[in-house]
Amino acid sequence: MKVSIIVPALNEAAGLQFLLAQLQAARRCQHEVIVVDGGSSDQTVAVATPLVDELVVTSMAGRALQMNAGAQAASGQYLWFLHADSLVPPAAVEKLQALPPGCWGRFNVRLSGDGWKFRMIAFCMNLRSRLTGIATGDQGIFVCAELFHRIEGYPQQPLMEDIEISRRLRNERAPICLPDELQTSSRRWERHGVMRTILLMWRLRLMYFFGASPVRLAAIYRSE
Repeated sequence: MKVSIIVPALNEAAGLQFLLAQLQAARRCQHEVIVVDGGSSDQTVAVATPLVDELVVTSMAGRALQMNAGAQAASGQYLWFLHADSLVPPAAVEKLQALPPGCWGRFNVRLSGDGWKFRMIAFCMNLRSRLTGIATGDQGIFVCAELFHRIEGYPQQPLMEDIEISRRLRNERAPICLPDELQTSSRRWERHGVMRTILLMWRLRLMYFFGASPVRLAAIYRSE
């Protein structure tokens, strides 16, 4: 079974090469790596070009738009969406190959920062995801291509696209929660403060749950 690994990127030259270096073994096994650039002004395109199978350059930035563009270019039976600042666990692609058709799910997440606060954040993210059946982009969402296209992909919204697609996929079937840990950068928490970031994310989630527009939530996120 072929896996298409799709990475949306915008000005991620500094960290993207580490993820792509990890994925070269998958390319040698006939899986494909697609980086979808959202109009970077740094060296993202130059870094990615020799390390991918296809580079899709979009005229508009936005993870949902970019991931859908990558999915349209993909030829694999499974789609695996990774953030550019991720590092993947060993044998992750082999785990996806072993899945039965028609599934979706995510990995556990681990934050790159040292200290108990980051371990606790990751633990709570994984527990919440397991209890609710909602995955976040940091957890490396994977989905059968046929199922992804049947639900019409990621919703075209500027924020909470991972929550919304999880809801749609959960209506089809329960997610598979793989225990292998995918590392994601803790830069957001380090830059803005752990408690401030947690409170902001919970505030946005609650507002979304009660019907707030993703456009409004994106404006609040940018301002904070």
